Amino acid sequence: MEDKTETEIELATRFRITDGTNFRLSACPTRAAEDCGLEKKTGKRRLYERIGRLSELQSRLYANGEWSVLIVLQAPDAAGKDGIIKHVMSGINPEGVNVTSFKQPGPVELAHDYLWREHLALPAGGHIGIFNRSHYEEVLVTRVHPEILENQKIPQQLRKSPTLWDDRCRDIRHFEDYLARQGTVILKFFLHLSKDEQRKRFLSRIDHPDKNWKFSIGDIHERQYWDSYQNAYEQAIRNTADVHAPWFVVPADQKWFARLVVIEAIIAALEQLNLKMPKLDAAGRAELKKARQQLLSEKK
Repeated sequence: MEDKTETEIELATRFRITDGTNFRLSACPTRAAEDCGLEKKTGKRRLYERIGRLSELQSRLYANGEWSVLIVLQAPDAAGKDGIIKHVMSGINPEGVNVTSFKQPGPVELAHDYLWREHLALPAGGHIGIFNRSHYEEVLVTRVHPEILENQKIPQQLRKSPTLWDDRCRDIRHFEDYLARQGTVILKFFLHLSKDEQRKRFLSRIDHPDKNWKFSIGDIHERQYWDSYQNAYEQAIRNTADVHAPWFVVPADQKWFARLVVIEAIIAALEQLNLKMPKLDAAGRAELKKARQQLLSEKK
């Protein structure tokens, strides 16, 4: 294992939440590069360097084919989820990575339980799966807009249960506990964006024609529920953070810094698996020797 710098260790652990008992989102920063002693130029160079390390570790994960990694990305609009995927995963072998963007569920999804489509998209052994939004939408957007429940095939008396959100968080904890016991490393990232920074990014999308496609009028509508969403995020993190399924509350006002925090957390998790490239046993080496001799004996 490579020697780790103090900065790498700090970025991989400083924003990790494994016990949400006393968690308060308002106590978490939305920018922290300066507190970590990082400047943008240095941080971007470090990100580029660490992409190579992540690529190496992903190759070992893929070659072993047993462990899998599930990366969950949750965030307010314009917080940078797509940029995280694009930049952090830029050096990864695409054959071993699956990205699933969960949109509004259609008739087929609504006819099943709310975790059904997540089961179908889980990463296979050796793979990294990225959920761009996820099962957490069911305790976030659905909590902010409970009328969404009317479209779900849930008996009315269950929809009206006063413990609905606590029950769903408990279901999610059990779901993630099950995955962890099957060899899935779970890393959940909440990109913590300030309301002012979101405003600036929305204006940038409106003012620059090449960014207009990123903007939706629905983003402005959802911004009206900012406080409700902040409460929903806090409750979700508080009730589902665990050692085997930690949350990382990532300061997201500085995009380059958020990307660096995410990549350090992924690298740290993969390094803990201590994976090596598979080695052949005596019989396998004998087969290789035989194959080599056969190839060398072929006529040119």
